[in-house]
Order: sequence, then structure tokens, then C-alpha cells
Amino acid sequence: MLRLTGIDKRYGGVHALRGVDFELARGEVHALVGENGAGKSTLIKIVSGAETPDAGRIEINGETIATGSTTSALGAGIATVYQEPQLFGELTVAENVFIGRERRRAGIVQRGRQHEEVVALLERMGLDAAVADVRVADLSVAEQQLVSIAKAFASQPRILILDEPSAILTDREIETLFAAVRGMRDSGVAVIYISHRLDELAQITDRVTVLRDGQVVASRPTRELTVRAVAELMVGHKLETGQVTRTVADAEPALAASGLGRQDVFADVDLAVRPGEVVALYGLVGSGAASIARALYGIDPADSGAVRINGRGVALKSPADAVRHGITMLPANRKVQGVFSSKSIAFNISSAHLRLLSRARLWVDRGRERSVAQDFIKRIAIKAPGPATLVGNLSGGNQQKVVLARQLVERPRILLLEEPTQGVDVGAKDEIHRIIVELADAGSAVLVVSSDLPEVLQLADRVLVVRAGRITASFDRGARQADVLAAAAGDDGSDRASTPGGDSTTEVGAA
Repeated sequence: MLRLTGIDKRYGGVHALRGVDFELARGEVHALVGENGAGKSTLIKIVSGAETPDAGRIEINGETIATGSTTSALGAGIATVYQEPQLFGELTVAENVFIGRERRRAGIVQRGRQHEEVVALLERMGLDAAVADVRVADLSVAEQQLVSIAKAFASQPRILILDEPSAILTDREIETLFAAVRGMRDSGVAVIYISHRLDELAQITDRVTVLRDGQVVASRPTRELTVRAVAELMVGHKLETGQVTRTVADAEPALAASGLGRQDVFADVDLAVRPGEVVALYGLVGSGAASIARALYGIDPADSGAVRINGRGVALKSPADAVRHGITMLPANRKVQGVFSSKSIAFNISSAHLRLLSRARLWVDRGRERSVAQDFIKRIAIKAPGPATLVGNLSGGNQQKVVLARQLVERPRILLLEEPTQGVDVGAKDEIHRIIVELADAGSAVLVVSSDLPEVLQLADRVLVVRAGRITASFDRGARQADVLAAAAGDDGSDRASTPGGDSTTEVGAA
């Protein structure tokens, strides 16, 4: 149904795609995988008409279509769902789904018909029918993603591109998504599926194409590949295995909270993180785990309870308060809260350290700024030509590394990480994990908020389970995935008795 031949694309000194050939069959779910910066996003932007290739041809059913034209792509039946929802926050769900292609009769929009069609789509995506009339801005990010997918389905595409559709969805929502995708596949729709969750591939895809450094390095039936084989094709070398083994000294907590609460969000939160310790807050979507971290950084301050830094009581009413007390934070939404996309890597890394990098506190030492940026480009393997590269031209995973680098210029005493590897590839995830462990080994207290349970179990010395705004269980390193997930879902079995905010009171079997 779709054939790409010799697709080539450069962005200045970055050779994003190098003669890529790719084929997609009718009724096929075809995975496109690769590290951040491998060229996946560039390729799908070219297919969807958002970018123009420097060379190459696109054919649909043997007919060449115009490149660099979203109109041609839409006319050919290509629909794309990007990783970040592309919706209008002030419009309702129904208005977003049909914007630009309203159901009309005699020039008048048939709102009743649109509502009925949207309700059917929402139910297909596992969403309540009442959501149809809700403003998109009032939905969670996960719900917005499901609405974006429903919007794509509504266009009845012949070719559907899904870019990281499951990155922010719960397991239940992912199953609903898979069921919908299988239904489209069975009706003859061809699907390009991009995901960093490699364990998903066997569940939903028929074929896997791997990109590395802008080139296709493999294209095989999914059944012929293991998750490890795909990962090693992506990075180009063998991957190490095994869980982190660490010993944390018994010391006064660097960060401690007692009775922390914010009305209608979370309550009675007790936690402590010692120097050199990695503690994870884990919960299902909407559990309140992220809100606790935001309160500790002063973004949405707590309205009850106490926080102590190295034993001293502190008030955290703003991020400035948190920074003053040695707390830094990596936000989950890097696009909105993490980067200045129109500025350089050097600018982004130095922006939180102007006092350190200024000369006589009057102006920024640009030479030192570039030197620091270049050091971090090498240290954490940011794929970019140099410090002057605009962050908006980097892949999502490399943008995440830039945000992380900003936190590391002055080694943080307390580091809060919210979804540190969300949307990044297996190689970048491994590098970020290594950096987190190195920081802890150097004495930083690290609090990680993650919905990626395997990541949590690999990294954390202790896991605090958050459910309905409260810490309901605690597990030491070596906890079984099933036990932690059961606690997060509300199974309070006596065999998992624990002390919230402290060490588990029962020995949990090895994973």
C-alpha cells in the first residue's frame, strides 16, 4: 500500500535520513523502531507531508504522491497521531474530532450526528460517553492521547501512523488501544506503529523495521525477533543485563516529609530520602504520585504537613524556595516545562546557572557556557553537532538529556525526577539510568516518579506505592513486580504488609 524509496533528509549538519526504503502492506501493523535521533520522527513527518525530503519518492498503491504536502497526504488517506496530542484545549472533544471536516447538511453543522459518532468512538477507546462535551483542556494527558487516536479513527484512514501512542497510557488503556488497532488492521487499514516499549511489539505488530543513524539496519517479521535482539539492533552492540546492586548508608534523611497534604489531591504523606538513596514513588495514572513531587518542588505547594531538609524545617512555596534549599527537578513534560526549543543547547543548559557561569556577575561567560555544554554533550551522549544546535531540532530523547544536563551542572543535593525516561529509546534509557545511579553513588538523594514499573524496580532502593493520594505500601529492592502492581491497584493483601514512608516490614521475594 505504501512504498518509500531512497528517502534522504538533512537539517544543516545533521544527516537525519540516508536513502531509506520502507514498505507497508494493506492490513499490516508495521513497527518502526530506533534510538532517539535515529530518524523515526523525520520519516513519519515526510510520510504525513509535514516535511519535504531532499531526495526520494513516496508511492501509495503504486502512484507517486506529492511530498511536503499535508493536503496530498490527507487526500491519500494518511492519518497521523503524534506523541504529543495535537488538540485545541478550549474546544470540546466532539469539536476537536470533527474540526475541519464537520458533518453538515445544507451548510449547517449536524451537531447531533457528530455527537453520536463521537460517543461511538469514545466507547471504542474505553472513554466515558460524557467526555464528548468536555473541554479538552480539562482532560488528563492520557485522555487527550486517546481522543487524538479517536480523531484519527474518525477520518477512516487507509494508512494510520501512531507515534508512541501508549507512552502515557495505563495497561488497561493500552489493551483498549490494541483492540481498536487490531480492528482497523482486520478491516484492511495499514498501520505504522512507533514505540519504545519493545515488549509491545509481539502483542500488536506483524513486522519490525529498525532505523539506526538514519538508515534501515533490519526489517523482519516480528515473530523472528526477541525484544533483546531488537534492542541490540537499535544500539548496534550487545546490551548488559542485570539489576543494580547498591548499599545505602544509614544517615539522616536529606529530604523528609511528614503529614504532607494538598486538599483534594493527596494527604498524610510521610517519606524520607537519604543521601545516596534512590526512592521511587509509583502509582497508576491519577494516583497523586506526580503531585507529591510537584509539591516538594514548590510548583503546587502543600497546604498541610512539614518538610525537612537535612533535619531543618523548610517552607517550599515556590520552585525558587526549592532551588535555594538544594532541590532540582526534571519535569515530565519537557516540551512545555523543560526546554527553550528555539534556543541552543548551551543556552538551555546554562539557563539555571547564570550566577555560576557569569563573569563578575555582570555578563555570561559565553566561552565557559559553550565549554560546559560541550562537556555534557560528550558525557551523556547528546546526539547533536555542537552546543549551538537548537534544542527544537533534537529528538525527544536528546531534549530530555539536555534537561537532565541542566540539573547536573552543579551536582544536586536532592534531585526530583518525574518520568525521567518517558518517550526515550532503550539506549538513552540505559544512559539516563546510569547517570541516576552515579549521582546517588556520589551522595545525591534521588526521588523518582515513574509509571514504568520495570524501571522503578531496577533503579530504586525503595519503592513507595501511591494510591488515591496516599502512600499505601513500601517495598525494598528485590520486590516482585506482581506485588507492587497489586498494591498500586488496591490489593492490600496481608502478605504485603508495610509501613508507609519507611522500609517494608516483610521480606519480598526476588523478582
